[in-house]
Amino acid sequence: MKIMMFAHDGSLNRGCEAIVRSSASIIKEKAKKTEIYLSSGKPETDSIIPAIDKIYDGSEKGIKKYSYEWLVSSFKVKLFKDESYALGKIHQNIINRIDEADICLSIGGDNYCYGEQPGWYEIDRRIKSKGKKLVLWGCSIGEEDMSERKLADLKTFDLILARETLTYQMLKRKGLTNVKLCADPAFTMETEELPLPPGWQEGNTIGINFSPLVLKKNPESAESVSRLIEHILETTDMTIALTPHVIIEGNNDYEILNKFYEKYRDTGKVLILPDSLTATQYKGFIGRMRFFIGARTHATIAAYSNYVPTLVLGYSVKSKGIAKDLFGEERLVLDYKEISSSQRLIDGFNEMLINEKLIKETLKNSVPKIKKMSYKAVDYLQALSKL
Repeated sequence: MKIMMFAHDGSLNRGCEAIVRSSASIIKEKAKKTEIYLSSGKPETDSIIPAIDKIYDGSEKGIKKYSYEWLVSSFKVKLFKDESYALGKIHQNIINRIDEADICLSIGGDNYCYGEQPGWYEIDRRIKSKGKKLVLWGCSIGEEDMSERKLADLKTFDLILARETLTYQMLKRKGLTNVKLCADPAFTMETEELPLPPGWQEGNTIGINFSPLVLKKNPESAESVSRLIEHILETTDMTIALTPHVIIEGNNDYEILNKFYEKYRDTGKVLILPDSLTATQYKGFIGRMRFFIGARTHATIAAYSNYVPTLVLGYSVKSKGIAKDLFGEERLVLDYKEISSSQRLIDGFNEMLINEKLIKETLKNSVPKIKKMSYKAVDYLQALSKL
């Protein structure tokens, strides 16, 4: 079985790295003779992932103004409202590799959460036109994200693997019959433990992750996080470890977290993890924390999978769905609008503090079941390959 993963924009987003890394590992663990190719928007960032057999440049190609391709594209769009030629040229790095695969995995877990995706729709169409199997791997999609055009694209997939029940139930309500429930593969990802930095308290360090995405959606949230940090410093003896997880230019957790670090470094109780770690190394630190508060989904998955009580600063269905599958309810997840209130953050922290033992016991019971659901995705994939 030859698999091409696409819809991946590089591993500077450690959540994307976690998806690719863990997916490749569990597929090869259960399907021994599988070859996996990765088509990446930033292939130079993906050499850290050992289970990938080949990494291809899957970046978009521009269409030079007044070139032959530009003239043909303009003619088709203006006269026939047909984008397929232009999109085919833009995404030809991916399209040119379709013939090498038996199954093509669209792996961007929440790619379908951000409006229309005509480029992905065109790639999907080309994959099916070549008779290849098409799989949407470990996705989350909110009902508010759905459109007729998106639904039409989803109907062309041979298999859609939803990583939490909220997405699964919504897609079933939309009439899709090609949907199976699994879990995010990153729950199974290995951990690499580096030496603990100066100031870290073993068993008494709380991690905080914050992102430009949340700040953009809610400009008041930064002040609320500051007040939360001050509350922790004033009422506990814990060390705070500021934890970046996405380090992309223009969307860099480290830049925003470093501002908090500079503000509170003189307390001697706040440290910041470097921006150069891999997903497994971040997981190694997160797994040794007492509590975790995070905006990035895969940073919170790193905490959950190590039974660390976690408060999620959620901004999409994925955060709510994953929490629901772990706890039976959408527990300890704050919508980005709620983060305007520092009291909601403090209340969430206090709830973790009060229920620490119960939360850990719940995670120790539910996480192994979630990991089995992660592996279930490979069973569905193998069944598809035999059709």
